[in-house]
Order: sequence, then structure tokens, then C-alpha cells
Amino acid sequence: MKERKKAVALAGPTAVGKTGFAIRIAEEFDGEIVSCDSMQLYKYMDIGSAKPTREEMARARHHLVDVIDPREDFSVARYQHMANDAIDDIISRGRLPIVCGGTGLYLNSLLYDMDFSSVPEDDSYRKELEAIAERDGSAALHEMLEKSDERAASLIHPNNTKKIIRALERLREGEGSVRQFSDISRENADHDFLLIGLTRDRGELYDRINKRVDVLVEEGLFEEVRALYDMGLTSENISMKGIGYKEIIDHFDGLCSRDEAIDNIKKNTRHYAKKQLTWFRRYDKMKWCNISDFGSDEEAVEEVISWVRRSV
Repeated sequence: MKERKKAVALAGPTAVGKTGFAIRIAEEFDGEIVSCDSMQLYKYMDIGSAKPTREEMARARHHLVDVIDPREDFSVARYQHMANDAIDDIISRGRLPIVCGGTGLYLNSLLYDMDFSSVPEDDSYRKELEAIAERDGSAALHEMLEKSDERAASLIHPNNTKKIIRALERLREGEGSVRQFSDISRENADHDFLLIGLTRDRGELYDRINKRVDVLVEEGLFEEVRALYDMGLTSENISMKGIGYKEIIDHFDGLCSRDEAIDNIKKNTRHYAKKQLTWFRRYDKMKWCNISDFGSDEEAVEEVISWVRRSV
């Protein structure tokens, strides 16, 4: 059996501080960062996706940031391929890959041997379902399946997003009742991930979220969305279903005021952070760091670095 190559995966809810931790790990271990964020992939969407700044990008090389046109469809299958290529490239140059982000479906595609070879020729429905999973969680998809095929829903765990999506696709394709799928339990055969989860006490995290939204608005979030809107992008585009974009498009479409849009971004981001934590807590091997337990972020970073040092 071949030896799996070491890699780090740094996950956690939005606004917890993942980018800063990933950069410090990269500096300490001669590493490079592979984004695991479904919004930072897109060009022209810099503010709303809270992309790393130029200064941060200069401190550590980043992959899969600013690489996809927002008018272009994108799927988890394509992410899996691009991210694994980036990880292999980093390893081939003797450096440490650090996967960093909060998109659970993307991380899952790297941790496990999820086979996307049997995707339908028209994958627009799959992308729509993936967007629902990212926005509302796998439970929302499971409810959709339960309404269409109660027996199939009873056979599939509500957290197994890949199986739920495939079941809904089969129903859409007219296959009738869904066959039970084999469990996704085989770990990635090539990469051995040290899984690190970052969190903070809820009050502190929610305060950080609210303040970050205010900062993004000050930095020009409404103007960024307006520019995308003027490019012809609408709420129908997968890229514009992200939090911070869909709420402002609602404002442009006259469905809410500017202040209501800002409040909705904060509320939806807080809900999303809760769903992210629920997702990541499924991973038994995840080593958790509650940053709020430390005297400073730097003390927490040093603790995480000590974990990486013992692993790699």
C-alpha cells in the first residue's frame, strides 16, 4: 500500500479567522494554500467573498482564488479535480498543501473518494442542488427527497449530501424509486489530511460576522454587486446565490431596502456559520481549536502550529 502524502485541512465557520491561521502555517512549514471556498473561486467577486488581500497573498501562495468567471457554471466535481491537481503540484515541489475554507461539500470531495464519473450529461440540476446544499444545508435537500420518495429518504442519512443529490437526480431523470447507494467511507487514497477546525464562542463569532459585514459594505460591497449586475448577472446565476450577493440583488430588484439587505446579510451569515459548524463536527478526526479559549489569536495560532509540527 502506497504511503499517503501529508496535507493540512483548515476548516471552520465564516469570519472565524481561517485565512490568518492558514498563512501563519504556510509561513512556518513552507506551505501553499488551496482555497476551499465556493465564492473566492470567482473573478470580480472580491469584497463579498472576503478574498485574501494582496498583502496576504504575498505572504503565502494561494491556489483556486480568482480563477472562474462568475457567468460560468461550476460544480463540486470540477472543484475536486482542480483542487487535487493543485495539491499534487504543491507536494511535487516539496511544499506542504494547506486546504483552507468553509465550504463543507468541497472539503468532503477532497477527504473522501467521491466518484463523480457518473454525473448526468446535463449537470445544471446538480449545480442547483449543490447551491441549495451550500446555502441551506443538506437537511433542506433531504426534505426535498422525502417529499418525492419517502422510502429513498429513509435509506439515506440526512447529512450525506452526495447521495441525496444523486437520488434527486435519478428521480429527475425518471428512474422512479431510487436504489440505495453505497456509503462514502473510503478516505482519499493519495492524501493524508490533518483536519483542524477553528471555532469561537458563539457571541464572539456573531459579533465578528456583524462587524465584518459592516466593513464589507464600507469597502464597496454594494458597488461590487452593482458592477456584476450590470454585467448581466442575476439571482439565477450560481455565483450570485452566495450570501452578500443575493440579498443585494433583492435590494436592486426593489424587494427590500438597503438597510434591510444589510441586516439580511448579517442574519443569513450567522445562520450559515451555524450550519458550517454542524457540517464540520461530523468529522471524527477533526481536531478543534476554540480561539476564544486563548488569551490572543497568536496564542491559538502557536497551538495549532504545534499540532501541525507533530503531524507533518
